[in-house]
Amino acid sequence: MSTGNFNSASHIRLRVFLLVSFMVICGSGQATDSPDPRELIQAAMQHWRGVTSYSEMTMTIHRADWQRSFSMQAWTEGDKQSLVRVTEPKRDAGNATLVQDKSMWTYSPKINRILKVPASMMSQSWMGSDFSNKDISKSTDIIDQYDHRLVSSETRDGHLVYTIESIPHEDAAVVWGREIIVIRDDYIMLSQQFWDQDNLLVKQMDTTSIALMDDRYIAARMRMYQLESPEEWTEMSVQAIDFDIDIASSLFTLSNLRNPRQ
Repeated sequence: MSTGNFNSASHIRLRVFLLVSFMVICGSGQATDSPDPRELIQAAMQHWRGVTSYSEMTMTIHRADWQRSFSMQAWTEGDKQSLVRVTEPKRDAGNATLVQDKSMWTYSPKINRILKVPASMMSQSWMGSDFSNKDISKSTDIIDQYDHRLVSSETRDGHLVYTIESIPHEDAAVVWGREIIVIRDDYIMLSQQFWDQDNLLVKQMDTTSIALMDDRYIAARMRMYQLESPEEWTEMSVQAIDFDIDIASSLFTLSNLRNPRQ
């Protein structure tokens, strides 16, 4: 397993960034204690990724008559690059997904082929799970292609919790009519709802477990399910994560996708 020391300075900078943002809001002539919802979403995404990260996870797909689990390794750098590789079970080991900015590729060792995922397929299921290709890519499109409104704030278990409604711009290339995101004051995303153009809730992701890993509280277990069949779900469980590690420049390449060197 790759390891790295947690760079507390980056986490402090993130908190200072939000604090300064709040001060600017309060000093702008409007009496409000409300944080900027766009900045909350951006901070939550940065909190999950860090500058760079390496994690070991298990994905479990649960259906009425069967259940399958996959062990995985994942690397991220900024909000543009990520790599996920299956390590278990043996028959699926080596299957991998690479994301570079808005492009995604998959690799299957059984056919020894790299396939580029077209934009039209980004909303399709990833590896037969309830997560879409776009979910796995952790796309930041929601930050700039949506308008955000702080719906409410409340206290839960000693934390301020913010509910944000995000509505896509008319020209945004997205399938959702709106998203509802719930974020805790330590930047953990507690839930995310996906509503269609007819204002019907289609699917939802909930954080079901929070844990301290590498000096940072994170969403350690997340469950995605379709509203029409809530008894069927996919769960992502994080066993270990290291933030702000050194990553080789060759990691996020098509060559490494096919022939892993890390």
